[in-house]
Amino acid sequence: MVTIDYDFQYFNPKDVLECGQIFRFSPYKDGYKVFSADKACYVYADGGKTFIECDDGDYFYNFFDLGRDYASINAIAMSYDVPLLQRGCALGRGLRLLNQNAEEMIYSFIISQNNNIPRIKGIIERICSSLGEEREFSGEKYYTFPSSKALSSAGKDFFRQLGAGYRDDYLAKTSARVAAEGIDGLYKLGSRELKARLLTYTGIGPKVADCISLFGFGRRECFPVDTWIEKLYREDFGGTLKDRNKINEYFCNLFGENAGYMQQYLFYAKRENFS
Repeated sequence: MVTIDYDFQYFNPKDVLECGQIFRFSPYKDGYKVFSADKACYVYADGGKTFIECDDGDYFYNFFDLGRDYASINAIAMSYDVPLLQRGCALGRGLRLLNQNAEEMIYSFIISQNNNIPRIKGIIERICSSLGEEREFSGEKYYTFPSSKALSSAGKDFFRQLGAGYRDDYLAKTSARVAAEGIDGLYKLGSRELKARLLTYTGIGPKVADCISLFGFGRRECFPVDTWIEKLYREDFGGTLKDRNKINEYFCNLFGENAGYMQQYLFYAKRENFS
């Protein structure tokens, strides 16, 4: 077992895990168990530090993006004369963008559309327990995220029986395509080309493509637009555009290569204001 520690100021486990970018985690002891692909870790905060206990330190060092200077990203966010962004930056200083498994993100965000967090987590957990491999971490069993080959062999009815609803067809067709083609070629594409290619997969629209690009392929210039972003665009930016694609373009042009980070701060602040 390896233990990694990091400054809690720029790594708040609760904020990182509960901001909508990851679905495979659960409360455990003083923190959370987190699952990614075929790996697991225990993350918790104590005494001004955040600790990660795991069997693969290199994987989770990269997964939690610990090599990146979030103090500088925070300073960039504060430099914009946008009160909501500054508020999100101040309250959500401990937010981080995760470097997650791309295939897992493809299926997770297909499941996420028009869905709520508990239901998304439940569907994913049932898929893992049915098709994944059983492993053990910290004395308890868990299941890996299944391969595209395993997903494609399950069939449309399997996904419907697990509660995926109309997304059953999306999961069946996209997993069959990924199993046949692989996704290695996607990593070589520029961000615009990557989004365009993702849009050719069954069940992937613009917002889902941006989420997959941001959270699965590490394209930090992507800016997913959902109902929360539409709301803050109108209320906090005085925006008048109706087309989500144009709203996405507006924010990408405004924030450039840091758009993904700014999206998280804004999303966090708007949800906090609402609650």
